[in-house]
Amino acid sequence: MAPHHLPFYLAPGSGTDTLMVVMGVFLIGIVLWVGTLYWKLHSLPERMAHKSQKLQFEFVAVLGLISLFTHMHIFWIAGLLLAMVDLPDFGTPLRSIAGSVEKIADATPASDAGEVQAEAAVAPPAADKPGPAKEKEPSHA
Repeated sequence: MAPHHLPFYLAPGSGTDTLMVVMGVFLIGIVLWVGTLYWKLHSLPERMAHKSQKLQFEFVAVLGLISLFTHMHIFWIAGLLLAMVDLPDFGTPLRSIAGSVEKIADATPASDAGEVQAEAAVAPPAADKPGPAKEKEPSHA
């Protein structure tokens, strides 16, 4: 009783629905593509920090994981900003200063060190120096 010229999107009574199969495959493909795009976008701060060899790479990675599991976008934004900022390296100059001070300390001649120790031995202790006299307070007993 059906008309002989059915539109292509209607399934025949005894066959498979071709349009539904095509749309199912298309839907699965789109979901996978959007998921991949989401993961690429979500890992953007971590990839930026890793590519430029930033010192704060681990911190950016942790912020990304926190934002992933808590769905709080502020952590992702903080990680992105931290990945973009180049923090100054204070450790290298301080290590250089510490190394130079150690070299200077090791380079002092033994005669100078002996004189310094002799002067320290001759100086009287601070407890033996006379100080201002303290007044005794009356006892209340």
